[in-house]
Amino acid sequence: MKNGSEPMPPRTRIKICGLTREEDVDAAVAAGVDALGFVLYAPSPRAVTALRAAQLARRLPPFVTPVLLFVNASPLDVIAACALVPGATAQFHGDESPEQCWAASDFGRIPYLRAARIPLGPNARAFDLVEYASRYSQAQAILLDAHVEGYGGGGHAFNWSLLPPNVAAHLVLSGGLTPANVTDGVRLLRPRCRSLAVDVSSGVEASAPNGSPLKGIKDAAKMKQFIAAVRAADVPL
Repeated sequence: MKNGSEPMPPRTRIKICGLTREEDVDAAVAAGVDALGFVLYAPSPRAVTALRAAQLARRLPPFVTPVLLFVNASPLDVIAACALVPGATAQFHGDESPEQCWAASDFGRIPYLRAARIPLGPNARAFDLVEYASRYSQAQAILLDAHVEGYGGGGHAFNWSLLPPNVAAHLVLSGGLTPANVTDGVRLLRPRCRSLAVDVSSGVEASAPNGSPLKGIKDAAKMKQFIAAVRAADVPL
């Protein structure tokens, strides 16, 4: 308690996803990240193998969580990959049903996140997040990403203001986040859920000289800026 009576301000947890290099893992940890995501989905430009994810995750200090992202993987493959990465959380980003998530989590032995694909534009209002969170109530949190072709938000942000005003779940805001917009996103959505975390990938990636993104290659300065912007949202107005 602050001053013996006032509650401490919330601390928004931060995940950076799509790590592929040792130097980016180290830079993210130094910047103050809470979790790092490794994509185990071969079609993704940020994909790594389970063995590579395990190699990168061994660099993590205590209390920084490795997260393994899967898309429609078999339960046996999920369980085997998580066994290679002690302390890993699974993230299901495909078409997995609640029953498939439960089986792939080794019946509750592996904590997991379930991605919800929120439509872009005004159609976001039609997505029943309350019902979705109820269906996936065994998940540690529901991760909110933009619904675009393929899997993953593709760097697009959905209309946050159209989400329900009260969701009885822990949420993770993702999709199109950058150092420039994450402060607003946290302040808007935090009152609408049990707790709010954020997840960024393309918004902290490096760029080639011609300005094109280098997918899977993170920019240390952008990661620091992103984390600073989240911390700014944690300061009461």
